[in-house]
Amino acid sequence: MSAFSWISFFAFGPAGVHSSAIRRSPAAGRCSGRRRAGPSYSADMSECASLHIKGRVLAGPEDVRDELWVVDGRITYERPHRPSGAAEPTVLTGWVLPGLVDAHCHVGLDAHGPVDDSTSEKQALTDREAGALLLRDAGSPSDTRWIDHRDDLPRIIRAGRHIARTRRYIRNYAHEIEPGDLTAYVRREARRGDGWVKIVGDWIDREEGDLSACWPRWAVEEAIAAAHEEGARVTAHCFAEDSLQDLVEAGIDCIEHATGLTEETIPLFAERGVAIVPTLVNIATFPGLAAGGEAKFPRWAAHMRELHARRYDTVRAAWEAGIPVFTGTDAGGSLAHGLVGQEVGELVKAGIPVRDALSAATWGARAWLGRPALAEGDPADLVVLEADPRVDVRVLEAPSRVVLRGRIVH
Repeated sequence: MSAFSWISFFAFGPAGVHSSAIRRSPAAGRCSGRRRAGPSYSADMSECASLHIKGRVLAGPEDVRDELWVVDGRITYERPHRPSGAAEPTVLTGWVLPGLVDAHCHVGLDAHGPVDDSTSEKQALTDREAGALLLRDAGSPSDTRWIDHRDDLPRIIRAGRHIARTRRYIRNYAHEIEPGDLTAYVRREARRGDGWVKIVGDWIDREEGDLSACWPRWAVEEAIAAAHEEGARVTAHCFAEDSLQDLVEAGIDCIEHATGLTEETIPLFAERGVAIVPTLVNIATFPGLAAGGEAKFPRWAAHMRELHARRYDTVRAAWEAGIPVFTGTDAGGSLAHGLVGQEVGELVKAGIPVRDALSAATWGARAWLGRPALAEGDPADLVVLEADPRVDVRVLEAPSRVVLRGRIVH
């Protein structure tokens, strides 16, 4: 049974094709209204719309509409009154989805560690132009809070800085500590983050020459309980098999990559409702990593190739068992930003139905992260596409228009 059975089937609109177009009024922008916040918003009919979007609005998995308007940066499905002499709204035409979600990326980080604000800005802009308007930053040593004050940059949900075992992760990325300090560091990052904490669950052990678990069971039990006391969820980087059972039984909320899932651990994940973010565009790099490290760590290299070879089968088996699956790219380390559309395509290639792969990057992902989508009064964060993504998800890789906080930004 699909993890997205509750959102699997939604109505397809008429078969007619809508070309993507934009019409700008020379007087656009002259009509402004009062700012509102909260889910109870409804359009004030004395205000006029800044945008009118027509075509097929995929407002939810079973909610397909013909048009929407943007009034004061928020969505309404009620036609606003346009006072005499007021500017006509800008018109966009196409297929509409909520702003895409990259649930595993790193703003403020590159292959060598923290980056300056200018580089962080470029990373966020690259995601924005790809239509990724909600980012879960799964670990960064940089302070990117300044982005929250920029109306032209995506919204970020932070997991604080990675927490890793000493000398068991990428240099300059993480707090590197021993098990006795894990709980204290988890509490600290829970208070710094936006409701998430990220630990490194496994990494190469140089003495063993292969991937192995980083933490004893007692340490993760204490740390996860502490995070939950702080109101934060916990996720963990895990490539291999042997850390997964302890983490799930300790109460973890999510596993990143999850290439080590097996017939034994998949039912456990499904029973506990633990989500995975497979980052398949990143897993594609495993053969190259294995080649680079084979001379020194042949066991590790063989293991990485094995995990890569079964990656699609692993993700499909997880989805079939009912494990929630969401999109993430792992951008910001050695991988470029702006790849969320490709990640949706990878989920489809793995055997996840198009409808569920779309949900993994839109309605389902936003609900999982507690963020709005395209309901009445929601902030107008959306993408406009030239063709129907339910027919071919590749259209997600090149949105024709991106609207952020009610403004066309791409």
